[in-house]
Amino acid sequence: MAAAGGGSGSCFVLGASGETGRVLLRELLARRVFARVTLIGRRRLSLGEEAEAAVEQAVVDFERLGEHAAAFQGHDVGFCCLGTTRAKAGADGFVRVDRDYVAQAAELARAGGCKHFVLQSSRGANAQSRFLYLRVKGEVENLVQAVGFDRCTILRPAVLLCKRQESRPTEWIAQQFLGVVARVFPTAYSVPVETVARAMVACVLQPGEGKVKVLENGAIHELGKAVPQQGT
Repeated sequence: MAAAGGGSGSCFVLGASGETGRVLLRELLARRVFARVTLIGRRRLSLGEEAEAAVEQAVVDFERLGEHAAAFQGHDVGFCCLGTTRAKAGADGFVRVDRDYVAQAAELARAGGCKHFVLQSSRGANAQSRFLYLRVKGEVENLVQAVGFDRCTILRPAVLLCKRQESRPTEWIAQQFLGVVARVFPTAYSVPVETVARAMVACVLQPGEGKVKVLENGAIHELGKAVPQQGT
């Protein structure tokens, strides 16, 4: 297990180009949680000179992920923020990315020695849901748990409050509304992406409680507070 500022062990991050993944990477590097951080993705990311020097990047073809098993070797912890949307990838593409890619990556990580897998899922995830998004999230949760990690932490955030790099007009409107609601009910309907990232770090720093732990939105807020913001 890594210790805050200790810089021991190794981790990988899937989905570092996304909103949560970018903030998570910033947290990991700022706190020097791991001695080795590897980003696994379909392309190299431009991170800036300092970050570039602090991480390794493994470029993989997710359609042929089994050929990239080496990228998953030797990590203590795996963070997964990988995901897309139905609007961007279509229904089949969404299922392939959010369920199939994640499940196969989890299997490769476990085979490579990963002991703790941290998965960003979604509030309402349910393999029996009528809604595709929630059903796929529930299915991938089940698949990841079945891999058999020593520890598996699943985070189920509500609507993420963030400034997206890509344009999602409907989500932007929802975020504006929920940003106001959050002032009255701070943990009910939304969560800042920074809080999710800090909760992901915190669940690794704290001792494990059971083999599988599912963190709902309120618990994410609480755990995120357990890791102080940088500069405070």
